[in-house]
Amino acid sequence: MPGGGDVPRPIQQPYDQRSAPGSAPSSLVRPYAVTKGRTKPKSQLPLEALISATAAARNESGTLTPEWQAISDLCREWRSVAEISALLRMPLGVARVLVADMSEQGLVQIRSSLNNDDRPNTNLLERVLSGLRKL
Repeated sequence: MPGGGDVPRPIQQPYDQRSAPGSAPSSLVRPYAVTKGRTKPKSQLPLEALISATAAARNESGTLTPEWQAISDLCREWRSVAEISALLRMPLGVARVLVADMSEQGLVQIRSSLNNDDRPNTNLLERVLSGLRKL
């Protein structure tokens, strides 16, 4: 990771296993319900796209859905879609849909690694690979 900071660790409990006190654990159908049945984001969102929460997301803290709040909290620093999925123990498709929805609402910024010629940014991919090797 750039800056040599601590390596983030996954949350203790996957997002779909958390439940309110006194309620039954979530079912396996939850990812489908969270995305309202959608399996693909409305816009293309590569795995390596970097995501950061906006000031609007911080201002909405406490009113966001639990999934959006978890993404917002995690993305106080730039994170890739793949990192969001892994650290929140969330299926990749669900993470992509939720991040795209948050982007439409102005809650996150997205930096794509695609250049004008639609090729991945080699420097970014090398940094991601280096970070993965450190894990």
